[in-house]
Amino acid sequence: MKPTRRGGEAVIAAIVAGAAVVLVVGGAILYVGSTVKPVHTSADSIPSAADTVDAGRHLAAVEQSRRFARALLVAENLPGLSVAVAVDGAIVWTEGFGYAADDLTPVTPLTRFRLGALSKPVTSVAAALLHDRGSLDLDAPVQRYVPAYPQKQWTVTTRQLMGDVAGVHRGRGDNTDGDSMPNQSCANLDEAVELFAGDRLRFEPGTQHRYSIYGWVLVSAVIEKAGGEPFPRFMERHVFGPLGMDRTVVVDRVGLDDAASYTPRAILRHRLGIEEDGPPDYSCLAGAGALLSTPGDLVRLGSVLLKPGLLKAATIASLQTPTRLVSGATTTYALGWTVGSVQLAGRPARMVSHRGSPRGGTVSLLTFPDLGLTVAAAANMNLTSLTPFALQVADAFARQ
Repeated sequence: MKPTRRGGEAVIAAIVAGAAVVLVVGGAILYVGSTVKPVHTSADSIPSAADTVDAGRHLAAVEQSRRFARALLVAENLPGLSVAVAVDGAIVWTEGFGYAADDLTPVTPLTRFRLGALSKPVTSVAAALLHDRGSLDLDAPVQRYVPAYPQKQWTVTTRQLMGDVAGVHRGRGDNTDGDSMPNQSCANLDEAVELFAGDRLRFEPGTQHRYSIYGWVLVSAVIEKAGGEPFPRFMERHVFGPLGMDRTVVVDRVGLDDAASYTPRAILRHRLGIEEDGPPDYSCLAGAGALLSTPGDLVRLGSVLLKPGLLKAATIASLQTPTRLVSGATTTYALGWTVGSVQLAGRPARMVSHRGSPRGGTVSLLTFPDLGLTVAAAANMNLTSLTPFALQVADAFARQ
C-alpha cells in the first residue's frame, strides 16, 4: 500500500528523532571518554609518607593495609587518603597516600581533613569531661546553661541532644529526617543558636531518633557556657592539648596546608573525572561539624574509650551505651557514638564508631574497646567504601 503524506512525515520525524538520539548518546560517550583521567596510573606509582612509628609485631598488618590503601585509591580514582592505627592507646601506624591538592601536594600524616559529622564524638568527649568535673548536669534543662535558647513545648536536656533524640531540627516543612545546612555566616555561637532558637521541637524528646546538626550546635553552646570560655578555646585547652591532638582545630574554613575536597565532574562514577570543590562556610556549626583533624589525632581521641584517664570509667561506659527511647526500644546511637558489632578475625567484635561526610570528603573512626584497637581513615572525596576499607585494616591488625 502506498504511504500517505502524513505517514511519510511521521517516518521522517522518527528518523530525525533517532538521529538526534544517536548524536546525544554519541556526544555523551565522547564526553565521558574525554573526562576519564585517572589520578593514579597504578597502585605502585602512588606516593606515600609515613611517620617513623615502630610497628613492631604489627609490621605484616601494616604492609597488608598499605596494599588495601593503594587499591582503594586506584579503584575509586581517589586523590588522597590518610590512615592511622592505635593499639592499646599507642599509635603503631600512620601514613598518607596520594595528593592533598591539585598542585600535587602529597598527603602526609600531618594533612588535616574536614570532619563533618565526625566532629560530634570529639565534642561528646568535651561534654563528658565537664560532666566528670561537676560543671555540667547532662539531665538538666539546657536553659540552665544557654538561657538564650527558649523553653519549648517539652523539656530538652544535653543528654537528649547528644543522643540525637531531642527533636531539635531545621528541616524544611515537616521534615524530621535531617537538618538543612545553614546558608549564612555566624560570628559566634550565640548567633548560631539564634538561627533555630525560635523553632518548635519536631517531636517529643526521647520518642524518636533523628540525625541532628543543630542539636550539636546547641551542645557546643552548652559546653561554652558550662566551661566558661569560647568553645574553640575550651576544646584546645581541655581536650586537644591533653590528648596530644596537635593538628585538630575548630575553624570556619580550611587552610593552605589542609586537604582540598573533590567532587565528581559527572554524575556517574568518580572515574569520570574530578574537580576541586569550593570551600564551605562552617562558621555556624562549631562542634556539630567545624572541626579539622588528622587520622593520627582521631585515633588518640578514640583511644579515650579504651580505659579511664581523661574520663572516668562510668562516663566512658555511658558514651558507649545506646540511647533508650520512651517506648523501651534501643537505638544504635549512644552519646555521640554509633554502637554495633562486626566480625573481626572471624569473631564478633563490639565497635564504637562514627562517620563524617562533609562536602567533598569522607572520614571514619572505628574503635574496638574489647580489642584495644582504634582505626581512623580520611579521604578528600565522598565515597561509601571508606568505612569498609577501615574495617579491612582493623581485621588485618586483629589477626596479629
